[in-house]
Amino acid sequence: MQIGPYILRNNVFVAPMAGVTDRPFRQLCKQLGAGYAVSEMAASNPRLWATEKSSRRTDHTGEMEPKAVQIAGADPQDLADCARFNVERGAQIIDINMGCPVKKVCNAWCGSALLQHEELVQTILKTVVAAVDVPVTLKFRTGWDRANKNALTIARMAEDAGIAMLTLHGRTRADGYKGEAEYDTIAAVKRSVSIPVVANGDITTPEKARYVLDVTGADAVMVGRAAQGRPWIFREIDHYLRTGSHLPPPLVTEVSHLMDEHLRAHYAFYGEYLGVRTARKHIGWYVRELPGGEPFRQRMNLLESTEEQLQAVAQFFESQAQYGERLQYCPSPQPEAEREAA
Repeated sequence: MQIGPYILRNNVFVAPMAGVTDRPFRQLCKQLGAGYAVSEMAASNPRLWATEKSSRRTDHTGEMEPKAVQIAGADPQDLADCARFNVERGAQIIDINMGCPVKKVCNAWCGSALLQHEELVQTILKTVVAAVDVPVTLKFRTGWDRANKNALTIARMAEDAGIAMLTLHGRTRADGYKGEAEYDTIAAVKRSVSIPVVANGDITTPEKARYVLDVTGADAVMVGRAAQGRPWIFREIDHYLRTGSHLPPPLVTEVSHLMDEHLRAHYAFYGEYLGVRTARKHIGWYVRELPGGEPFRQRMNLLESTEEQLQAVAQFFESQAQYGERLQYCPSPQPEAEREAA
């Protein structure tokens, strides 16, 4: 799998997710087998570039290459300027967001709202591609709603504009994250263009990844929500795609070490106050399908210091050893509030 001059180690990617795929999480996913990761979306409005939030979202210091930054906006020139700004800061690939379905993003005519305006889409694509000398990719949806699906038109437009790769989430904006992903639409897009196409949507298991690659003909799969609290899913999928066999669940001791490593990197990235609070969701995702996970999550959310969190997490995983040397999952329904954008 290749994007521009960059040869990726496999075709299992991390989806950009707001509030999730910060630098520490991207690094961990890459460490655990992801072949490629894209940053959280950065606003193209130049007034926001210097904010602490935007600076963190585009911080890829020490990150494994290639370093990809996703940009979001509705003004072609702002997007072009934002692309240049991030390339100057070390971005090696620019990804344009036309897939986010969140209301506050679409109300600003950004994300998947752009799919309603094909002429503007074309202008944005051409303007951003012309602005930088690195590969530009596009993440989009199948259309605004089921009555207005235009993925094929957007895909051909993108290829003509010089886009290097397409990632298609197989739902319309109106679908949100409900219903089944449209793998037939992804297959049709793959047949209609010669550039790489990545399938996104409901990639939750190694078997599902194999199925989606087979039925769509896509060059890669992108995993979003299924990686929350389970970043080793990338090595599990990669191993299954290569061998047809499953890796065993990770050792409890390994996950305890990975969580400690992740949390320490997270605290260093965000600082004590914000780090404790933003780490809570990650910890909750890690433990949600483990014995005693929900009551632990509730107690952990009351802790106010990094040391208390680290100690509590270490003790929780020590307690998991009573169930076996490997993680013992007890699946439970995923709360709607945790279904982050993918």
